[in-house]
Amino acid sequence: MKVLLAGGGTGGHINPALAIAGIIRKHVPDAEFLFAGTPNGMEAKLIPQAGYPIEFIKVAGFQRKISLENIGRNIKALYYLAGSGRRAKQIVQEFSPDIAIGTGGYVAGPVIRMAAKMGIPSAIHEQNAYPGVTNKLLAKEVNHVMLTVEEALKYFDPDIKYTVTGLPVRAELLQKTRTQARAELGFNDDFCILSFGGSLGAGCINDTMAEVLKWHVSEKLNMNHIHGYGGMGKETFPAKMKEYGIPMKNSRIRITEYINDMDTCMAAADLVVCRSGANALAELEALGKPSILIPSPIVAGNHQYHNAMVLGKAGAAIVIEQKDVTSQDMIEKIKNLYQDREKLRSMARNAAALAVRDTEDRIWNVIASLMK
Repeated sequence: MKVLLAGGGTGGHINPALAIAGIIRKHVPDAEFLFAGTPNGMEAKLIPQAGYPIEFIKVAGFQRKISLENIGRNIKALYYLAGSGRRAKQIVQEFSPDIAIGTGGYVAGPVIRMAAKMGIPSAIHEQNAYPGVTNKLLAKEVNHVMLTVEEALKYFDPDIKYTVTGLPVRAELLQKTRTQARAELGFNDDFCILSFGGSLGAGCINDTMAEVLKWHVSEKLNMNHIHGYGGMGKETFPAKMKEYGIPMKNSRIRITEYINDMDTCMAAADLVVCRSGANALAELEALGKPSILIPSPIVAGNHQYHNAMVLGKAGAAIVIEQKDVTSQDMIEKIKNLYQDREKLRSMARNAAALAVRDTEDRIWNVIASLMK
């Protein structure tokens, strides 16, 4: 069995592709894989690190905002577009896959479109509640569309064949208990906040969490706190903690640039404050974690807001748009949840109820049906 996977640009497209490859490999150990990606995207590093071969194709998105810089970018995008069909055909013909699967990002467009045109059974996986442009276009051409959430369906053609599969979650995230995690962190059993803005960090979350830390430390509340400030907070966040007299690490606090043990930190948390990328939300659901979500306002189609509102409407999360975030409001919301544990438990139950527990089986069933 030969499988062609195309997706890239961000971890949100790459990680699902890797997860799907892992699911296929469980059922077909001798399956052959080839990934298609861009030479400058994250996939150029992450795919080989995971042990898979990759072929490159140059593609780029078009910029809608008019400026001299964007005019230059659009000229380059047009140049890449002119050669993308030929390169996609070369990749498909040389590998000769039995099935082709796209997980989003511009690179999936020409590759999966060409595979479908050449009669190869094909599918896409859409991670977000508001689909990306590439997947909306491909949905009309592939044999099957896999969705993380049903809410995305209203943005697709009503005639598509689809399955709500959920989003694969890393198995290691589900293996650690709260007690084990607290012991590893050296925390006691008190209320625990986990906050982060991704590997790069988020200025809004960093600024707000600095004030939250100052509040609960000065009030001497029975509260533990883990915060990842990311690359953009490397200079400012430690300096702010020094100004406030807050240690970067003690028996109640752990502040780091990157969170490399997310399985431990997620297991320990009673409340999570973060962005609302599809992967993070799938993990919150799988673990049944209450959350305060601040969607990034600078992503395509404002899809993080749509993602967050799936949890918000279900009573699993409090959603705050970035323009509305204030430190005082955040402190009040956390304080209310700290004092109202039944509300917190209700949010946890609602989050867990959204989780798709048999995602791997659903994805495999789609793939197996296409192979027939």
